[in-house]
Order: sequence, then C-alpha cells, then structure tokens
Amino acid sequence: MGRSRGPRSVGDPAVPLRPVPMPPRDRLQPTWQHAVPGRISAALARSQQRPTGNWYVVAASRDLHPRSPLGRWVDGNELVLWRAADGGVAAGPGACPHLGARLCDGEVMHGRVVCRWHGLALGPEGFPGWAPYAAYDDGVLLWVRLDAVGGDAPSRRPYSGDRPPLAGSIDAVITTVGVCEPEDVIANRLDPWHGAWFHPYSFSHLRVAEDESDLDALVVDVTFRVSRRWGVPVRAVFTTPDRRTIAMHIRDGEGVGSVVETHATPLGTGTDGRPRTAVIEATMAYSPRPGFAASRRIAAVARPLMQMAARRLWADDLAYAERRYSVRTRARPTSRC
Repeated sequence: MGRSRGPRSVGDPAVPLRPVPMPPRDRLQPTWQHAVPGRISAALARSQQRPTGNWYVVAASRDLHPRSPLGRWVDGNELVLWRAADGGVAAGPGACPHLGARLCDGEVMHGRVVCRWHGLALGPEGFPGWAPYAAYDDGVLLWVRLDAVGGDAPSRRPYSGDRPPLAGSIDAVITTVGVCEPEDVIANRLDPWHGAWFHPYSFSHLRVAEDESDLDALVVDVTFRVSRRWGVPVRAVFTTPDRRTIAMHIRDGEGVGSVVETHATPLGTGTDGRPRTAVIEATMAYSPRPGFAASRRIAAVARPLMQMAARRLWADDLAYAERRYSVRTRARPTSRC
C-alpha cells in the first residue's frame, strides 16, 4: 500500500484552510476602544436615511408552494402570499373581504387564492375592500411592497445589492424573531468589533480597516473558524442597500462573491406591548473554484448546515439587539441571566 499524503502546503491556492490557531481567551485583544459608540451611531444614522421603496422581505422563496398560500405579518398588517398562474408571487391583505377569514388557511386554484370559508377567489383585479399588493420573488427571498406603511416613494423593485449568480451558488435562509426594532438589528451588524468576542466559535483575528474614506462601507479582515487550529481568512465588506438591510460581501479569500444579506422586518407589537422584528437572513455561498460546482450537487445537505450556523450566530446577536432596544428605550430587559 502506498503512503497516504498529508495536508497540502499552506501556500497551495487549492486549499482554503490555513493553520490559524485560535488565541486563548485571556490573550484576546480587547476591541472596545475601536468600537466607538459615536462611529457606530453615525453609521446607523446614515443607514437609516436610505430609501426602501416600501419593500419588505417576508419569507424565503422556497417557502411558498404552488398550491398553498403563506401568511405573514408586517408592521401589524396581516398578509397572504401565493403563487400566481405564471409561477410568480402574488400578495394581498390576509383577511378575506367577505367575512374576515384567514386567507392563508385557504388554497390556490388557477393562480388565485381561494377562501376556505365560502370559496371567494381573489386575484390581481382585486375585490371591493380588498386590493392586491406589489410582490417580488428574487429567486431567494420574497418581498412585498406596502406603500401605506413604508412612507417612502415606491420603487419598481427592491434596492438589493450585488449577488452571485443564482445558478452557481448555494443559498440558505433563516428567520428568527426578536423583541426589538429593525434599527437594533442593523446596529448589531454595524458593530463588527464584537465578532471575535461574542462569537469565538465562528470568528477570530478580526480587524476593521481604519480607512474611513468610504463612510458607506465597513471593511473587515476576519478568520472564519473551522476548528481551534484551522481557519479560513477572508476580507468582508458590509454595506446597507436600504435602511432595513445590511449585506456582507466576501471580497478576498475563499468564497469571493459570496453574500450574506440580513433583513429586518417589523412585525408589529406583541401582547407585552413591545415591538417584534423578524430577522430574515439569506446566505448565498459562491466560489470560483472548479470544485465548488461539484459541491452544489449536495446543496440539500449543505443548506441545513448553513442554516444551523446562521441560527447559532443569531441566538447571540438577537440577545445583543434586544438588549440594545431595552437600553435605548429604558424598557425592562428580557431576563437571560
């Protein structure tokens, strides 16, 4: 039998892993002096000036099936989404205009949503007291435009940033809900300095570029952890396409072209009088490496792993966002200790 080969050399461009040992906790450099509150607040203020076109992300595209409508809430408004006859997405108010039944409990027939109580079929022409909403399916996420809620000038399409080609990437979407407002979610992402401290299982060797010539982008060098010894160094750029969205683009290192979009959608007020916000995060993994095309064949296996990693991060990050909300509003914090 021939001798098995060891790991390829670090300089081999075919191997994204690098021997980057995780620093001991007591030797991790503090980042609080760099995470200047005024800098984070200024970045947040700039992001909150960006228009949205009144578009809200409500679900993953694959969540909507041809014959089953989907119910969602946006800022206290009940919605229903369904597949139109051409396969596109359609949306409208979630209550039937006849007697108020939940349309998401109905079914889809010939491109119309049909109420299960009395069979009223609703479509693009509307009905007295019921008018459809503009909706958009970008292949990964579903969007609904609510002009009466958004307060911006409506746009024909959402203001989404650059993405890798859908046919050449693996996408995974998660949704989680927190007791906070959308700005608290965006503020979390505009503080990358917390990454190595708050998420040591995922990040290390994090450094934010200090060049502030481009105030609309945060450039971060960071190592994604694979194990305590091995990691994948990358350069990521954070931008805010609209005031409820923050996108992370991998610009250098393994996975160049990959994008993580974090969307914060207000749901309304809970029974405790506090706001609820849905964090809908889409990860679009991409690589120019020839081997990545083969990995796309096992997307059904990779997708749950991607979702599991994102949920683990947001279990912590929602704690951050919820605490920020309670501090800035002087609301009694949710107990976690």
